[in-house]
Amino acid sequence: MSKKSENRSGVELKCSMCGFIIRPTEKNKAKTPDRLELNKFCKVCNKTVVFNEKK
Repeated sequence: MSKKSENRSGVELKCSMCGFIIRPTEKNKAKTPDRLELNKFCKVCNKTVVFNEKK
């Protein structure tokens, strides 16, 4: 099996509306050095909102 790349790191995503934190995801630090922003469904807000990378 291949080992994980050193460029990838685990991050948690936080809802920009309510602050709900979803499961950890991975991002490539070499390709995306700035903060990650993804549109995801928040089950607390019950709609699709922007999730930002948690500090």
